[in-house]
Amino acid sequence: MVSVVEQGDPFAELSRFRGVFYDCLTGRRDAMFELADAVLCTDGPVKTLVGLALAPERRRGHGALYGALNRGRVDVDRLRTALARLPLPRAADGRLVLAVDVSPWLRPDADTSNARSFCHTYGRGDAKHQMIPGWPYSWVVALESGRTSWVAPLDAVRLRPGDDLGAATASQLRGLVERLVAADQWCAGDPLMWIVADAGYDVMRLAWLLRDLPVEILGRLRSDRVMRRPAPTRAEFAQANPAGGRPPKHGGEFIFKDARTWGAPDAETKAETTRYGTVHAQGWNRLHPELQQRAAWRDHPGKLPVIEGTVVRLQVDYLPSGGDPKPLRLWWSRPTASPADTDLAWQTFLRRFDIEHFFRMIKQTLGWTAPRLRDAEAADRWTWLTVAAHTQLRLARPLAIDLRRPWEKPTEPNKLTPARVRRGFRHLHARTSTPAAVPKPSRPGPGRPPGSKNRRPANRYDVGLLLVTGEPYRRPTHHKVGTKPRRTG
Repeated sequence: MVSVVEQGDPFAELSRFRGVFYDCLTGRRDAMFELADAVLCTDGPVKTLVGLALAPERRRGHGALYGALNRGRVDVDRLRTALARLPLPRAADGRLVLAVDVSPWLRPDADTSNARSFCHTYGRGDAKHQMIPGWPYSWVVALESGRTSWVAPLDAVRLRPGDDLGAATASQLRGLVERLVAADQWCAGDPLMWIVADAGYDVMRLAWLLRDLPVEILGRLRSDRVMRRPAPTRAEFAQANPAGGRPPKHGGEFIFKDARTWGAPDAETKAETTRYGTVHAQGWNRLHPELQQRAAWRDHPGKLPVIEGTVVRLQVDYLPSGGDPKPLRLWWSRPTASPADTDLAWQTFLRRFDIEHFFRMIKQTLGWTAPRLRDAEAADRWTWLTVAAHTQLRLARPLAIDLRRPWEKPTEPNKLTPARVRRGFRHLHARTSTPAAVPKPSRPGPGRPPGSKNRRPANRYDVGLLLVTGEPYRRPTHHKVGTKPRRTG
């Protein structure tokens, strides 16, 4: 994959987006706009929200800062449309590659915060799997080519308690794809857009819900899955069963943990890489899960569909981290794939891990999860301010100067990381226009008299843990040891 060179003047594109972002702020816009500038121009990582009031670009006090997040307004639909119209990274054949994933904003001790859910975390503390209260956000980003930490965030949706992850993700992706088509990012005859997801998603269900859109789904599968081959035709069944009978609905089993059920692959390639050693990829065409009339498919009208795709098994010699190189299993919504397509599939999926760099950047540097906000709506406003700030860094990437530390190696200007671009954004900010008005002088209010009690305590909310069907949460079977292969979808 190689990225397409963005056209136009980068400085003009940055200034234009700043103006559009200001117009998207419909309530307390001056305070919110300067808050985003403070995130970009402050020295060091954002650790506290009130610390941003000390930035020179933030000309208002800390009271206006909290008031902007608590009572401001953002035209999210207009901002989403503006993000879809920006120049986006593409693959060598011109296609868009989108990655979707959920990142939690953990709030374990915020009893007065509403709409919290139990967020799944891995590797936090001694236990590997933990459920911690917080606000889970579903992110969709456009991936860039090569080994990079840059992505283009396009959408963020907070998942509410009881939301169906598959249905909510499908609705989010559908809205994004429609905006990209309306912005002429995809036209008839262009390569289909790819959507890359991790193992936490039901990629087969996503492929079915988005089957009318110009997209292909590529996702990782768990190692305990069992797929089915295509059902034999009537002629093949009659030849194999002269005595007759009812033809089966599904073909033979393809058990991931049983190599005896695999058969000869339809595509097989080997490649030498400097990062993983020898990469051995195998592909089997037209494999589908055996769906049952339960869970997400309980209310499906009519006959359950047969969702065919390609299963790709990837095995490498070693990992850069030195861990055990376990095989990687992917499912692609394209029913058949050639050896060249199989190589392209696993290379595209490895680009999905760039979204992890994005999560680390917005959390550790831009301070996405640093504020201790009470209302979930305020968290949504801060999330979109973070998206706008990161987008300005991406647009300023060709303009940034490398202000490296003495112990850092020199880097080419166009290969700076987002954190190093942010170091020099203050110099670019002085050259760009600031649509925010000059603050008017005012006096702070008297506040609550010293020694008086708070007679309006905040409400406290329980953390709900219910499924979309209203049933209580139970520990997933894949978290238990010694379970049988999952033969149904």
